[in-house]
Amino acid sequence: MFPRTAFAQTVEVAPFGGYRFGGDLYEVITGTSLDVDGAPAVGVTLDVFVNRGSSVSFLYSHQETRLDGEDARSAGVPDTTLSIDHWHVGGTQAFGSGVSQPFLTGSLGLTQFGSDSESELRFSMAGGGGVKLMSSRHLGVRLEGRVYAVFVDGESRGSICTPGTCLIGVNVSVIWQAEFTAAWSSRSERAADPTACPIA
Repeated sequence: MFPRTAFAQTVEVAPFGGYRFGGDLYEVITGTSLDVDGAPAVGVTLDVFVNRGSSVSFLYSHQETRLDGEDARSAGVPDTTLSIDHWHVGGTQAFGSGVSQPFLTGSLGLTQFGSDSESELRFSMAGGGGVKLMSSRHLGVRLEGRVYAVFVDGESRGSICTPGTCLIGVNVSVIWQAEFTAAWSSRSERAADPTACPIA
């Protein structure tokens, strides 16, 4: 009979605040090119570690910004508040185990654009990285930068056909946003009982 190997399950929660900028909502709200003002962003990341440096990551990020400027007024769009929410799942890879731990992260999910009159939900991707500054085993600071790519439209435009082959041009409109955040990171660990359930 051999005892089953026990692993500690580590979970890291990091509520964050920061600043997000970039974006052009011509496909989403009005059909006219409208700049989105940069504005603060808040949210939280949840990492469930699968080993010492790798984790499955869940991200929620919220921004309240405004549509304004000459383009909006010329299109007949009054100044209005716009919310942009990202819900993502992905992975994070940290490097090192000391006080300073650089990391890279990538994720996929959905992004919602909402105004007083309507909302739109779109597929999105994100990637970024940063550094975790761990003052202890369970507490630290997470500094991160990430870039979001939101796919708001996709269509085929034109084709060139030869005998047996057709080449189709695909046009995809993407909204790009960049976000820089700082978080207070808290880790908790739950160790399995090394004496439980021996295996024959």
